[in-house]
Amino acid sequence: MKVEYLESGEKPAREYLRRLGTVGGDVAEEVATIIAEVRERGDVALAEFTERFDGAKKNSFYVAPDAIARAVKAADRQVIAALEKAARNIWDFHENQKQKSWFLTREDGALIGSRLTPIDSVGVYVPGGRAQYPSTVLMDVIPARVAGVRRIVIVTPPRPDGSLSPELLAAAQIAGATEVYAVGGAQAIAALTYGTEQIAAVDKIVGPGNSYVAAAKRLVSGDVGIDMVAGPSEVLILADETADPAFVAIDLLAQAEHDPEAATFLVTTDEELVDEVIERIEAYLARSPRLEVTKESIDKCCTVFVCPDLATALLAANSIAPEHLEIQMDQPLELLGLIENAGSIFLGPWTPESVGDYVAGPNHTLPTGGTARFSSPLSVDDFTKRSSVISYSFAALEADAATIQTIAACEGLWAHAQAVELRLNPETDGED
Repeated sequence: MKVEYLESGEKPAREYLRRLGTVGGDVAEEVATIIAEVRERGDVALAEFTERFDGAKKNSFYVAPDAIARAVKAADRQVIAALEKAARNIWDFHENQKQKSWFLTREDGALIGSRLTPIDSVGVYVPGGRAQYPSTVLMDVIPARVAGVRRIVIVTPPRPDGSLSPELLAAAQIAGATEVYAVGGAQAIAALTYGTEQIAAVDKIVGPGNSYVAAAKRLVSGDVGIDMVAGPSEVLILADETADPAFVAIDLLAQAEHDPEAATFLVTTDEELVDEVIERIEAYLARSPRLEVTKESIDKCCTVFVCPDLATALLAANSIAPEHLEIQMDQPLELLGLIENAGSIFLGPWTPESVGDYVAGPNHTLPTGGTARFSSPLSVDDFTKRSSVISYSFAALEADAATIQTIAACEGLWAHAQAVELRLNPETDGED
């Protein structure tokens, strides 16, 4: 953990502001090879990579509905109930995000508008490896369903025995995925993009993953749509003298336990709080069943900024543009309007980031690495596309003809102007 002291009006150092960086050359090169192999050899390559990276020998990746049904029966009933409650909240939140097509008719008879249609097919990548994430299934599948996506395909790494967790499959059933495949990594991204014998290609891929998945999404972007290239998860906590050091400490650890690279920030106007938080972190670490991962993250990727005033603290938070931002300060709602860059904002002492991860309803697939400066959480909008609609009457074309022809002439595009002239004065056809 680092402790930095900022002067009034000073921003954090550049290293804290742009955290995504670039995927290492070795990883990018290996991922490019994986993608090329899957494009050329299809399922044979998928099987080879699944055995190499996941230790699972599989020739068939499809998880049949009856296998999902058996897994759901085997899943913990309490977990099923929790997933169902979370799913309802997630559905209700995203239902309110739905937009509509719109059209208007001008006085000259021209009709213009925007037609909204769902993407036809979407692949949802669900991370595996260190843990299973049924919550990601809910967060990424449900908004696609709300948008009206016809085909929703889950890919996720299998366990060494080739299986998937019953809870993850239960989440897939609850959320309404149409297909599930036990395959992960860059090879799964390649399969979704280009198709194999078993997995038909999709139009867009969403969902977080490790550096191999991030590199693969970056490489295939353009051949397929992607939501974002996500980096390690992160949280920034804004705290003052009213903050409970126990709450601050446990919330930092809640993010750190995701991954050794997870970034955690404490930005505070109260220097005395820092020692109390550090003391609590050490006490809680001793009790953590994920001690090794969590401690590595805290030691390597946790930074405390002590600020002389609130304005500097807010400047630091907006400059870092975190994935998750907690405001544990007096009157947090009054500070909301001063937050410009954050993926998801959590107000007050009773709103740990955990509620956003699981049950509140807003999406937990969020921009990382400072990209909250220009991007947003996954939403229903990510699963729709817009088509502009234009229908002119003769009168409307006549009214706009001079404008069209003037701009066309300026750009040296003769046929553009002539396309209007022929409609208004057909007798000019054939004239220079």
